[in-house]
Amino acid sequence: MDGGRGHPAGWALGLAIAAAAGIVLGILIGSSRFAREATASTIEFLRPIPSVALIPIAVLLYGSQLESKLLLVVYASFWQVLVQVLYGVQDVDPVAQDTARAYGLGRWARVRYLTWPTALPYVMTGLRLAAAVALILAVTSELVIGNPGLGKSIAAAQSSAAYPTTYALVVVTGILGVLVNVVFRAVERRALSWHPSQRGELPA
Repeated sequence: MDGGRGHPAGWALGLAIAAAAGIVLGILIGSSRFAREATASTIEFLRPIPSVALIPIAVLLYGSQLESKLLLVVYASFWQVLVQVLYGVQDVDPVAQDTARAYGLGRWARVRYLTWPTALPYVMTGLRLAAAVALILAVTSELVIGNPGLGKSIAAAQSSAAYPTTYALVVVTGILGVLVNVVFRAVERRALSWHPSQRGELPA
């Protein structure tokens, strides 16, 4: 079974690319009113497109290579991160922004000390959502396209009528989804230990 080789690489690499692009573009777009207005219609047009609709394009461009899985994973995960970062940047207190400018803080200093701390809870939510979506798309690409991974192993077991193996692999996939969610929630709690939302979860 090749589930241990292709699956983690496509999922992790695709999620990392989507996270980096979503955070950087989200901060850049969200920090500029002109950029928000110029890209709003494009984002609203592209975001609802199902990633599975890109499967024929991925197959045409890359066949069953890793790049086809990355295309689907990155596209699906990117929007989860980007939208949350945009919400986070827009949540920055305008009074705090004016105060930062009055004290002479430059653009990058405001991003570091004002925008980033405000947007971080949204970023962590976006990453958690993106991780789950990335897992779904990674398995889907393995099932449909034949990329190495759990999905391909499930398809192979099903086609050979090895039903116990098929069910076992489906259960493993579900367990992976739960583990991904648990890990990202733990990372979120640790990264936001200073945030009131996390302090409020602590037992009295």
